[in-house]
Amino acid sequence: MAFDIEMIKKVYAIMPARIEKARKALGRPLTLAEKILYSHLDAHTELKDYPRGNSYVDFNPDRVAMQDATAQMALLQFMQAGRPIVAVPSTVHCDHLITAKVGAEKDLAVANTESKEVYDFLASVSNKYGIGFWKPGAGIIHQVVLENYAFPGGMMIGTDSHTVNAGGLGMIAIGVGGADACDVMAGLPWELKMPKLIGVKLTGKLSGWASAKDVILKVAGILTVKGGTDKVIEYFGEGAISLSCTGKGTICNMGAEVGATTSTFGYDESMSRYLTATGRADVAGLADTIKEHLTGDKEVYADPKKYFDEVIEINLSELEPHVNGPFTPDLATPISKLKEVAMANGWPLTIEAGLIGSCTNSSYEDISRAVSLAKQVSEKGLKAKAEFMINPGSEQIRFTIARDGFLDVFDKVGATVFTNACGPCIGMWDRVGAEKKEKNTIIHSFNRNFAKRADGNPNTYAFVASPELVTAMAIAGTLSFNPLTDTLTNDKGEQVKLDEPTGNELPPKGFAVDDAGFEAPAADGSSVQVLVNPDSKRLQLLDPFAAWEGTDLKGLKLLIKAKGKCTTDHISMAGPWLKFRGHLDNISNNMLIGALNAFNEKTDSVKNQLTGKYDGVPAVQRAYKAKGIGSIVVGDENYGEGSSREHAAMEPRHLGVRVVLVKSFARIHETNLKKQGMLGITFVDVADYDKIKEDDVIDVTGLTTFTPGKNLALTLHHADGSSESFEVKHSYNAQQIEWFKAGGALNIIRASVKA
Repeated sequence: MAFDIEMIKKVYAIMPARIEKARKALGRPLTLAEKILYSHLDAHTELKDYPRGNSYVDFNPDRVAMQDATAQMALLQFMQAGRPIVAVPSTVHCDHLITAKVGAEKDLAVANTESKEVYDFLASVSNKYGIGFWKPGAGIIHQVVLENYAFPGGMMIGTDSHTVNAGGLGMIAIGVGGADACDVMAGLPWELKMPKLIGVKLTGKLSGWASAKDVILKVAGILTVKGGTDKVIEYFGEGAISLSCTGKGTICNMGAEVGATTSTFGYDESMSRYLTATGRADVAGLADTIKEHLTGDKEVYADPKKYFDEVIEINLSELEPHVNGPFTPDLATPISKLKEVAMANGWPLTIEAGLIGSCTNSSYEDISRAVSLAKQVSEKGLKAKAEFMINPGSEQIRFTIARDGFLDVFDKVGATVFTNACGPCIGMWDRVGAEKKEKNTIIHSFNRNFAKRADGNPNTYAFVASPELVTAMAIAGTLSFNPLTDTLTNDKGEQVKLDEPTGNELPPKGFAVDDAGFEAPAADGSSVQVLVNPDSKRLQLLDPFAAWEGTDLKGLKLLIKAKGKCTTDHISMAGPWLKFRGHLDNISNNMLIGALNAFNEKTDSVKNQLTGKYDGVPAVQRAYKAKGIGSIVVGDENYGEGSSREHAAMEPRHLGVRVVLVKSFARIHETNLKKQGMLGITFVDVADYDKIKEDDVIDVTGLTTFTPGKNLALTLHHADGSSESFEVKHSYNAQQIEWFKAGGALNIIRASVKA
C-alpha cells in the first residue's frame, strides 16, 4: 500500500466537487494547473477568479518534502513554532551532504562519520515530530518522492527548487524556503502569487537520439532562465501522452531552470503504469475513478491560446538533441550545430568527464538507454575517452540496475558509481585537480551548470544534455562529435558508428530493493529528545529576529552592488559550505562571497566605509553589525535565481543587512526575504542602478505608511555631499507587511501559539 493512502483518498473525495465549484465561479473551462490550485484553496480564501501574476492566494498543500541541507534550518524554525507534531505528511531526505570522491561505499562511510551529528539531529527531530526519515544513501529527494509520495492532482511544497520534479506524476509541486515549509507543517495556509500559465503543446513522438531531456533543453532556450518566473508550465497534447512518466519528471524538474513556479502534465496511462510498477496500484486505481479531473478540460486543449497566457508548440518528431551551456542552462545548441558554435566561441573541445544520474535523469529508462551505448564500447572495439561517473537517484534504482547487469556494463567502461545522492550536481564533488582552476569541459545530465557549480573551478565549462548523449560524448571525448552522423575510430582502425540508444520505460522484471532506507517516526514522539550539542560547529539553535523598530531605515551603508548574474549559489555557496547549513552564524561567513562587485570587478572584495579599506563581504558586514549600522545590498536582474536555499535570505538578515534592492527578483528568493522580515525592493527605473556609488549612504523612507501597491522612496547620499532621490517599488501584500513589521513570519506563528 502507498504511503499516506488515507490522505490521498480524502483529496480525491473532495476534488471533483471543488473543481466543479471553481469552474462555475470562473465561468469557463479549467486548465489542469487551475484545477489543482483551486481545489487546494484554503477554506478561508474566497473562491473567485484571481488575476494571474497579481493576486496572492492562500493554499493548503497536501505534503512537505525536505532535503538534509535545507531541512536543518526548516526544522530549527519549526522547533520554535511550538507545535507537537506536523500537520501534514512530511519527509526528510539525506542526499546533499555526501561528497562524491572515490565511490559509493567509501564516500557514504565518510559522510556518515563527518555529518553524524547532523544526521542524528535530523533523525531525532523527525522522530519527535512525526516526520518520515530517509537515511543517507537512500536516494535523492526528488527521485524518492516520485517513487513513493507523488500522486496525480496533489499539491506539495518542498525545500528544494527541484521539488517541481513531481509534476511528472501530475502534481503541482513547488520549491520553497524552509519558513514556508514551517508554516505548512505548523498547520497554517501557504501563500503563493496566483501564477500565470504557459501551455506547451507537444505533438508527434520522440525517436532515435531525442529524449524527454531535449524537450526541456529546447524550452529553456525559448524561455531563458527567467521566462517562467511566476508561471506554471502545463504540457499537453499527443506528444505529452507519448512520454514516459519519468520523462515527464525530467521535463518538470528542469522547469526550475526557467524560473517556473512549477510544471505539470495531465494524468495518463504512463503515470498509471509507473504508479503500479512502484507499488502504488491503489493510487492508480483511485486516480482512474476521477481521471477526467486530473487533466485540463478538453476545451482548454482544443483552443489553448484562449486559456493560457502564452503557448509554445514543439513537434517531438522533429526535435533534435540539444546541448545547453556553458555557464547557464538556457544557452541551447542543437547537436548538429555544437561543433560550429563551440569552435566559434573558443570552448574547450576535449571532454574531460561525463556524468549521468542526479534527480533530473536517473530513472530506469535513462540508465537503460545510457547502458545500451556503454555496451557498444566493447562490442565495437572502442574505449571511452572521458571519465565517466554515475549518481543513481535512489537505492531502488541502484539495486534494480545492479540486478539487471547495468552496473557491470558501466564498470567495463571504467565508470565510477557514486552514492545515491546529489554529489557533483550540487558541487559535492571532490574532483582531483579542480583546485588548479584549469580550463576544461565536462558534460552532464544534471539541471544546472553555473560557474563553479559542479567542482568549484570557475574555468570548468559544463554542458547539459540527456544521459544518452552524455554517454556518447564521453565515449568520443570531444564536443565536436555528433553521434547522429559521425563515426569513431576503433582499436582496429575502423570507422564505426554508434547505434541509436534503446531502453525500457520500466524494468521488465519489476523494481527491487532490499533496504530502501526509510525510517518511520515514533507513534508518540513527545518523549523523544532532539539532539543538538550546544558547542556544535554544525548546528545552532535559532534566536528570533528582532521586530522592525517602527521607523524609516536611514543611514544604511552600501555593502555591495552586485553586477550581473547573482544566483543563490553566489549569495550562499554550496559545496564545502553545506556542512554549516544548520549553523546560521558559521554559514554566514559565505554571504555574497561569490557576487561580483560592480566597482572593482572582484568577488568577495568590498569597501568598508568605516576604514576605507577593502575586505571580504562577510567581514565588512560584521564590522557594520558590531557598530549597529544597517546596510543595503544592490543587485541586478533575476537576483537570487537557482536553488531555493533560504540561507541566502537568512544570512544577510542575521548579519544586519536591512534592505535588498535589485532590478528584479527570482520568485523563491523574494519570498524567502519577505519571510525573514527583510525589505526586498526593486527599481522603478532600472537605470537608477547606475546612480548608486561605492561610498553611498542610503535612506529608505515611506515605511511608516508601508502599504500594498504604494512605492517607497530611496535617497542616495554621495561622498561628495550631494544627494539624489528616486522611487522604488515593492510587491508586499498586507500579510507580508505584517511579516516585515514582526521581524519575520515565524515570530507571528510563535505568538499565535502562545496566544
